[in-house]
Amino acid sequence: MMQVRSILFLAILAIAPGFGGGEARAASDNLAIWPDIKAALFEGREIHDGAGLLQLEAPVRAYDAAIVPITVVAEIPQTAERYIRSVHLIIDENPAPVAGVFHFTPDSGSASFSTRVRVNAYTNIRAIAETSDGELYMATRFVKAAGGCSAPALKDAESAMANIGKMKLKQTDDVVLQEVNQAQILISHPNYSGMQFDQITRTYIPAHFVQKIRVSYGDRTIMTVDADISLSENPSVHFHYLPEAAGAITVEVKDSEGMTYDRSWPMTPAPAS
Repeated sequence: MMQVRSILFLAILAIAPGFGGGEARAASDNLAIWPDIKAALFEGREIHDGAGLLQLEAPVRAYDAAIVPITVVAEIPQTAERYIRSVHLIIDENPAPVAGVFHFTPDSGSASFSTRVRVNAYTNIRAIAETSDGELYMATRFVKAAGGCSAPALKDAESAMANIGKMKLKQTDDVVLQEVNQAQILISHPNYSGMQFDQITRTYIPAHFVQKIRVSYGDRTIMTVDADISLSENPSVHFHYLPEAAGAITVEVKDSEGMTYDRSWPMTPAPAS
C-alpha cells in the first residue's frame, strides 16, 4: 500500500504541476488523473458499472473537508457462492488517493460500511468492489470540498498522544444470532497526514496514521482495512457481522510507526425471533 501511494503521489506531481488547484483542476478533463490511478491499481482490468451491486453515498458539498462522511452500500449478500471480497475507496484529487482498501468475507454478512475521510480538493470519490469471481464494479460521486488533508488537528499533540489507541465499540441494535448485525468502531488516533503545519514549531507534523485495522468475531475475520492518510483523524468505521454463537468482537490496529493496539468486547447474541 505504501509503495502504491508513493507511486501515485509522484505520478500526480508529474502530470499536474499546479496540484492543489481544487475546483479549477476538477473542471479540466486534461488534468484528470483517474486513468493513471486506474492503471497503477488495476493494470488494465475492466471495471463494470456498479449499479445493482453497490451504491456510494457522499455529500455533494462537505460541511468539513477533514471529516467527510462516506457510506458504501452493498446490494448483494455475502454468501459462500458469491460475495464482495474487497472495496477500494479512492479520492482522485488527494495526495494519497487510496483512502483505504476494505476486505470482507462471507462471515461479514454484508460488505456495506461507513467511514470518514479527508478531501483535499473538488474531486470524484470512487468505490471499486472486487467480487469473489474476480470482477470489478465501480460507483462514483463528485464531492465539493477542499483543504481536508492539511486541516489542523482537532487536538494538540500532547492530548492526542495521551489517548492514542483507545477504542470504543458502538452497537446499533441488540445483537441477534444468525442475523446481520451492525456495529461501529471508533479509534482515537491523530492520523497525521504529513501536510499539517504546527503553528508553534513552524514545521510540518510528520505523518503518523492508522495503517491496518482487523476486526474479528471469535476466531473468524469479519473485516480488514489497509488504510492511509486520507482517513480522518480518529478513524471511525461502521461494519457488519453475522454471529453464529456467543463470542467476542476483537479489533486490532497497527499504525505507520509500528505501534499496535487491540481490544475485545464479549457479545451474547439473542436468538433470532
